[in-house]
Formats: sequence, C-alpha cells, structure tokens
Amino acid sequence: MANGQSPDYLAAVLEPNESTIDTDIVIVGSGMGGSTAAWALRDSGLRVLVVERGDFMPEEPQRGNVDEVYTNKRYKNAENWYDGSNGKPFGPGVYYWVGGNTKVYGACLPRFRAEDFIDRPLHDGNSPAWPFTYDELEPYYAAIEELFEVRGSLGEDPTEPRHSTEYPAPALPHEPEIQRLADGFAKQGLRPFHMPNAMNLATQADRDRERISDGAPSAAGLKGDAEVRALRPALASGNVSILTNALVTEVLTDTTGERATGLRLERGGEKLTITARTVVLSAGAVNTAALLLRSKTSAHPDGLANGSGLVGRNYMVHNSTFFMGLNPFRKNRTSWQKTLGLNDWYNPTRGHKFPLGNVQMLGKLRGAMVKGVKPWVPMFLLNMITDRTVDLYLTTEDLPDPNNRVRVVGNSIIIDWKPNNLAPHKELVREVSRAVRRAGYPIILTERMQIATNSHQCGTAVAGVDPKKSVLDPDCRAHEVSNLWVIDGSFFPSSAALNPALTIAANTLRVAPKIVESTRRLVAERTDS
Repeated sequence: MANGQSPDYLAAVLEPNESTIDTDIVIVGSGMGGSTAAWALRDSGLRVLVVERGDFMPEEPQRGNVDEVYTNKRYKNAENWYDGSNGKPFGPGVYYWVGGNTKVYGACLPRFRAEDFIDRPLHDGNSPAWPFTYDELEPYYAAIEELFEVRGSLGEDPTEPRHSTEYPAPALPHEPEIQRLADGFAKQGLRPFHMPNAMNLATQADRDRERISDGAPSAAGLKGDAEVRALRPALASGNVSILTNALVTEVLTDTTGERATGLRLERGGEKLTITARTVVLSAGAVNTAALLLRSKTSAHPDGLANGSGLVGRNYMVHNSTFFMGLNPFRKNRTSWQKTLGLNDWYNPTRGHKFPLGNVQMLGKLRGAMVKGVKPWVPMFLLNMITDRTVDLYLTTEDLPDPNNRVRVVGNSIIIDWKPNNLAPHKELVREVSRAVRRAGYPIILTERMQIATNSHQCGTAVAGVDPKKSVLDPDCRAHEVSNLWVIDGSFFPSSAALNPALTIAANTLRVAPKIVESTRRLVAERTDS
C-alpha cells in the first residue's frame, strides 16, 4: 500500500446483507470534514459509520500520467450541475472518492488569519464575524497540523496568526527557479514565505514523482490527504466502518421533525436505510445543501433545518485567477512548485483601503493541463509556453450573498452565482503582475476562474447565534434538529481568502467532543427505553 500503510483498514469496509443498518453516529462524506470526524470519534466507544458516494481510488500508474488525468479525465466522476443564469450544464470541481476532494487537492494547509473571524469591511460590503474566534480554534489548528504533519516555517508570513506550537515538520525548500522568484519578490520589499503543506517530499526524486499532484491524485502516495492521514487510522481502529458507493438521498426524521433518525440511500440499484442516533453531514457545501433541501417533511416543508430560509444560500467559492509569468528565454524545470506564498496584500495596506487576497504557487502547469481552457492552441505551443512559466493562484474573498445559492430541481443541482468583490481581485492581479515582471517574467498570462472552479465552496448552511439568521448554532448543530450536525465548509459565515481544508478539519476537532456527548445521551435514552 502507498506510504507503507497497512491494509487492515480494508476490513472496515461494510458489505451489508440487510436493507437496514443501525449505528450510533453516521457521517455522510469522507472528505476533509468526514474523515477527520471519523478519526476524532474513533475512540469514543460509539459505533461510527462513514457513508461515501464513491469508492476507494485505485492505486495505479495512471495517477501520475498527465494525459490520463487531464486529457482523458480518468478520475472525474461527478455528475453535471447547471448554471442558473443560462441553464447550461457544467462539470463541477468535485470528486466522489474516499477522501473526497483531498484526493486531488494541492495539500496547501494554511490557517485562516485572526482577522478572518471578525466583522471587517471589504470593498463590496462587510465580511461577517464567525460565532467563535481564532483563539478558540487555535488549539485545534495545532492538533490537525500534527495529524497531517504539516510542513511550514513561522516568522516569515507577515499576517501569520498566533501559533501555540511550531509546525510539526520543516517547510519544503524552494527549488532553484522558485527560490529565484522568491528572491525577486524580496528585493521589491515583499515578504514571500514557505506555504504550509502536507506533501511528504524528502528528496528531489519524491518531487519528480509527485510533479502533477496539484489538481490530480498522488502518484507516489506522498500527499497527506484525508483518507491517508485520518480515515485509514480511524478504520484500522476497529471502531469505525465505511459504506462505499452509496448515494444518500434523504435525511430521515421523527414525526415532530425535531430529531433525525437516519438516512435513506441507494447502492447498486438497491434502497437501504441507516438508523442512527446522530447524523453528521460533510458532503461538501453544495451536496450537503442539496441533501437538506431534498429532505422535506410536513415539519420542514422547505427542506430540513431550513426555517431560516438560508439552506443553500450565501454560496461562496472565492474569486480566483490562474496566473502565469513567462520568460521565453528561461525554462522552469521545477517539479514541485507549490512551496511559495505571498500575503503582502491580504490585509489593508497604505495603498489599499481593503484586503486584496492571497497569492500562492500552483503545481507546475503542463500543456495538457491548460488545453481544456485553451483548446484552440496547439499542444506543442502550450508545452513550449508552460515549460517557461512560473504559475500562481490568486485568491480574493467573496462575500455571502443570499442570491448566490444552491437549488434543487428534480434530480438536478442548480447553481445561481454572480461574482462579487471583484474590484480588489482585479487590483491583486495588477499588483502581482508588476511584481512578477520585476522578478524576471516579462509576459503575463491570466485566466479568471468561473462557475466550475468550486473546490473552495462554502457558506450554504451558515453557523451563527440567531436561528433567524443562520442554519446551525456555533457548534455546527442544526438549530431545528437536535442531533443533526454539519461540519464541511457549509458552516462558514465568510470565505476568507485562503484554502479552507485546514479550517474545516480544525473545526471538526472542535465540535467532535460535543457530538460524542450528545450521542452518548441519546444512546442512554434508547437503552433506558
């Protein structure tokens, strides 16, 4: 197995022989939230079942083949969603595998900044406060960094929030071309830093083997994804099991609608029911919202836990741009490029009244990766260009807007989305363009991401104190359903401007003891009755 992992965890794969399965806690989804929850609950003494729509990703040579991954789309397995503005289908940036989207993420695991948890003004309005603070989440950030063996370096990033611990592992050093870029930024007075990540790349050979693993599966098993780091140890504990290839179609409730009783799902053409004391949703902000909207009852006529009318609303995905700096006279031979970040414009500066956002490296682009965006450009030319570029990812916070939402029509998911807070994003592109040119890359190529780029989705079941203005309480329990919890990015009140995975996982560790406490009470009640 990859990374020397024992196959013991495969014994926890459930093959049901009855139409009803009973458990104490059922978790829908095995991405960052679901896998972390399984790990956090593994020693609780409770029966835990993870339900995953997909299967275990095959460990095969094609993982490292750029044509198989990008041209043939070997690992893309999501259904089409629909753009509400024109009714056209699009292929969303989601993946149904054990481990969820972390199977293809770039393993960047930054903490949100302390400022991201408070109400603060942006160009197009206020970014709302969270119902808990950075300091409350900080110990769980430290714990999840330890679990994922995050590599980083304190003291470099000017916006770095308080850390109670050092990073578990030293930062990955830049390869020569990226070090040249970092030096070029530093000469301009900028403060480049080593981006925290969960790539276990000890040698240049490791980097070479994982060269396409940003946006693609790990070719050599060296990526710290949710399955490898959290779910496999949970399954190997003997207290957690998993049901794969199972599509959850409805959350079931009692006659009052105040308590969830389990799930209805489809698997291999058969219908199954899971009964549970506690239901935990972590299917991603779109699919979690869609599941709640589909789970209508007389007590919840507009969708489960939707008395506020906010389920599916306030959908956020970031404003993001793929950015390439081209020097036609110098090849970039970097294998693992995703080691550098810039947060000089993350907070307001003397020249900018409002925050602009984050800059980080993309994995080294190849011609086949760009072909889907520029299909009319010959492949030889795309390869010639990408051989000579440094590639960055620019991210600006977008604001919650109730008109940006997830809807369900029949079996289809509709996304209504109009970007906002674009002015600072455009200014971020201008600032980075100037900096990259000064660092030695005179030609700038950019492509702003559109509706299909939604790997940072959040906000569709927001957490808060007031049930009229939120779906979940501060502990991510539904206001209206006492044993229903949502732990994926759905709960985010704001999107910040950084990768959300570490924050999802840290928050899962924060609320896990409360899930355990609540479930134990429900188990005791059932035993007494």
